[in-house]
Amino acid sequence: MAEEQSSPPQRLFLERTLALIKPDAADKAEEIQDIILQSGFTVLQKRRLQLSPEQCSDFYAEQYGKLFFPSLTAFMSSGPVIALALARHQAISTWKALMGPANSSKAKETHPDCLRARYGTSDLRNAVHGSETFSAAERELKFMFPGSVIDPIPMGDAAKDYLSRYINPTLLIGLTELCKSKPADPFVWLADWLMNNNPNKPTVVQDAE
Repeated sequence: MAEEQSSPPQRLFLERTLALIKPDAADKAEEIQDIILQSGFTVLQKRRLQLSPEQCSDFYAEQYGKLFFPSLTAFMSSGPVIALALARHQAISTWKALMGPANSSKAKETHPDCLRARYGTSDLRNAVHGSETFSAAERELKFMFPGSVIDPIPMGDAAKDYLSRYINPTLLIGLTELCKSKPADPFVWLADWLMNNNPNKPTVVQDAE
């Protein structure tokens, strides 16, 4: 009898998504963030900002031309919003489920425990926004957090592979140098060494005269 081949270990990644707490729910931001954290999310970045109508138009560019577009941009620029970069396994689908249906009135009937049912009042003033897809999350996170890294965060075996390939070799050299140097403050010394010896940091080469 042939031996069954074991399936390869599953490679899991933490996923990122954008969460927006809209102007109508800004005063409930801390309460909503507590619910987010209790749902297994990690908040990677957070900022409170006031969007201009032009910025709202750019952010919701995919909705341009729809009848509700002017009302949407006017509402989203009417007060502060809180932008959150969230991470967890299946972040996009989990956050969408936590938000619930877009129309808060219908959500109160079908999903009474979701955020839009609890904090929203209509299909426009529905308390929270979330990215629909991975590509939308990538665009929206870059919009709200310019310069942020959007690559998936490895978990499990994928994290072990990442560490062994990219982190451990550099860290081993740094720890060896630390033992040789025996600095007064090893933590500060190692932090400085890693900053100066980051393998992903480009090397500046002077042009020959």
